[in-house]
Amino acid sequence: MSSKFAAPKGVSEYLPPRSVIFDYICRGLRIPALAAGYELIELPIFEDTELFTRGVGTSTDVVSKEMYTFEDRAGRSLTLRPEGTASVIRAVIEHGLDRGALPVKLFYQGPFFRAERPQAGRYRQFYQFGIEAIGSDDPYLDAEVISIAYHGYRKLGLKDFELQITSLGDSESRFTHRRDLDSLISRLDLDEETSQRAQKNPLRLFDDKREEIRIAMSSAPLLLDYLSKESRENFDQVKAALDSLQIPYRVNPKMVRGLDYYTGTTFEFVHKGLGAQSAIGGGGRYDGLMEVLGGSKLSGIGFGLGIDRILLALEAEAKSGQSLPGELRYVDLYVIGLGDKARSKCFTLVDSLRKEGFVVEQNFGNRAIKGAMKAADKSGARFTIVLGDRELQSESVGLKEMSTGAVTSVRLDALAKVLAEKSSGLKKI
Repeated sequence: MSSKFAAPKGVSEYLPPRSVIFDYICRGLRIPALAAGYELIELPIFEDTELFTRGVGTSTDVVSKEMYTFEDRAGRSLTLRPEGTASVIRAVIEHGLDRGALPVKLFYQGPFFRAERPQAGRYRQFYQFGIEAIGSDDPYLDAEVISIAYHGYRKLGLKDFELQITSLGDSESRFTHRRDLDSLISRLDLDEETSQRAQKNPLRLFDDKREEIRIAMSSAPLLLDYLSKESRENFDQVKAALDSLQIPYRVNPKMVRGLDYYTGTTFEFVHKGLGAQSAIGGGGRYDGLMEVLGGSKLSGIGFGLGIDRILLALEAEAKSGQSLPGELRYVDLYVIGLGDKARSKCFTLVDSLRKEGFVVEQNFGNRAIKGAMKAADKSGARFTIVLGDRELQSESVGLKEMSTGAVTSVRLDALAKVLAEKSSGLKKI
């Protein structure tokens, strides 16, 4: 009988075996962040609505069209978090983290929410992994943040992606550029909605998908050509630092990010296998955001990586012949017990092996040996043992390697040692 209940439209759910890949991504992205000294911060799922209207910007589609906002019982306006940076900055200010050692280096992950039109790679509940480094405007920090994302993707096995970078300059650069950009836009025949969007943030027209707008903007002045001396030197240092790490990139002077707080170094990772929704992550510097949210005058830089999009990118690469990491569950050993005494021994044996760090499953119920072996095969276990009265008496078992069918006789008290030896060099997800 089918249930009358279903997940809300536009929510990304992950069930086995696909959830294994999801978990693989989450754990893999943490590794380069932890190696660089970033620490975990857990954020609220909902915040004061004003945090996002002030922090993200009223001209953004995120704030004007996509936020899930509601009133609580006390009449306070709350919003399900649409992004992570504003929440991190709020937490840093509220708990005084900026009064300690700088930069403050944090990472987070979890679900975020935007009322978007659901489509492949664009969900109403989606998942991100992000980092923020607050309290330094050193260009080497910009390069470090970018490198953490880059090495995270590489660690997951992604290959067909491209890093695009640009600089949005300082306030002087943006003021001079906007004057000339506004002059060009004022001569265009725009509909009312597009005109209002351009008044709030004219850079958004560079991201307009309509052919007539794309043609009109092809001759528009580029912000990179208006960078002040200091901004240009900073951007050149970021590029030189990336070059020193041998991280390839392409300068994209027309890059548009969806949030208004970006300044200076800005970047995006795009994947060739995802079609229109090609971005798999991005970020940039947000000097001034701390002050806007009531904190001290500290600069910051960070990124948000789309876990859903990364998973789709891994699947796209798998279709082109590359392996899909984490596709099978990782199980070291499947233990089959035959008879009451053997099942009792299996239960304690499995527990002891798990304490040694092995991933071990066992059969439950009174399955016949044929059904139990089928379950062992479906589990993806690398090895299987069958424990019955004969094995109990001899205190040894046949350790079967599932991929080859080879069987090795092993004493029960040496099973952990043999498993360790046979598993050495094998990569766990």
